[in-house]
Amino acid sequence: MRLEDVNTPALVLDKSRLEANLRRMRERAAALGVRLRPHLKTAKAADVARLAVDPADDRAAITVSTLAEARQFADCGYRDILYGVGMVPAKVPAVAQLIRAGARISIILDNPEAARGIAEAAGAEGIRLAVLVEIDCDGKRAGLVPDSPVLVETAGIVHAAAGLELAGVMTHAGGSYACRSVGEIRAMAEQERAATVAAATRLREAGLPCPHVSVGSTPTATFAGSLDGVSEFRPGVYMFQDLVMAGLGVCRLSDIAISVLGQVIGHQPDKGWVLTDTGWMAMSRDRGTAEQPVDQGYGVVCDMDGEVIDGLIVVGASQEHGIVRRRDGGPIALGDFPLGRRLRILPNHACATAAKHDRYLVVEGGREIVAQWPRFSGW
Repeated sequence: MRLEDVNTPALVLDKSRLEANLRRMRERAAALGVRLRPHLKTAKAADVARLAVDPADDRAAITVSTLAEARQFADCGYRDILYGVGMVPAKVPAVAQLIRAGARISIILDNPEAARGIAEAAGAEGIRLAVLVEIDCDGKRAGLVPDSPVLVETAGIVHAAAGLELAGVMTHAGGSYACRSVGEIRAMAEQERAATVAAATRLREAGLPCPHVSVGSTPTATFAGSLDGVSEFRPGVYMFQDLVMAGLGVCRLSDIAISVLGQVIGHQPDKGWVLTDTGWMAMSRDRGTAEQPVDQGYGVVCDMDGEVIDGLIVVGASQEHGIVRRRDGGPIALGDFPLGRRLRILPNHACATAAKHDRYLVVEGGREIVAQWPRFSGW
């Protein structure tokens, strides 16, 4: 099959770009002296995961954001899995099932109440659960600041509980997505590193173990100057990259490995519009580039071979319709976009766009589909 033969919209994955992105991040991890624990929330596919990290490798370690991901990847042979969303007691029985099946599941929490509740739930299940205390390095989401008065208390509850193991500290520099220069991202990477190392130092000085110091975000992993004191990082979107990452200077448009294949379904000549079947049901509503210096609308338009068509973006989207227009508002040569012409759209946010589809149509730099890799969803 070729891209000309499939129904649209459809999600296309360029394997050659994927493999190049994976290789670059492995090289970064080696250069920085940390373990790469890739986040698989974007991929949600066994075939992609196997390229990112071999489950047969005894050192293989992954991050997930849902228990559905944990189950799927455990079934694929992954044993060292970090569930990177704050844990609640009601989810402990599901984690216990994975542990009994042979997986080592690490969870995160950031307050004494959660520590006590999860300790009780783990005890009721008769399991031992590894815990990392989440650190807030940038005020963007969850976690404790490094000098929080309850940091040591929270970690102490975990350490004292028979069903829990204090495995370390972790953070995610979500603030890196708001940076506007490589220099700002480098500064954020150092802020991320310093916050987790400071928290780990406090715990150790209090006589508590802190074997693992875990950081993560694709921008900071890409531009960190040093990760002294850090044991691992957890980037995820680096596998596919997207327009937000390109806007941050993390990648080039030519590094983006996924795109949505669509067709021209109509025109609005008076408005300079080309209509496609790539609405937000195919692309997502994510407008992550809207606050960047270059607003890419709902996506950048490419030809069938994945080459950017200069000046064309998706400026609007309803459920099933995408509106393509020149970025500068000028006229489009509508004759170049006849009804049925196929186009590929690069996404703002790879995670959100991929979540709209149940499979990847895999190509290797051309139009021939060399494989179809299933994706899963749910929580």
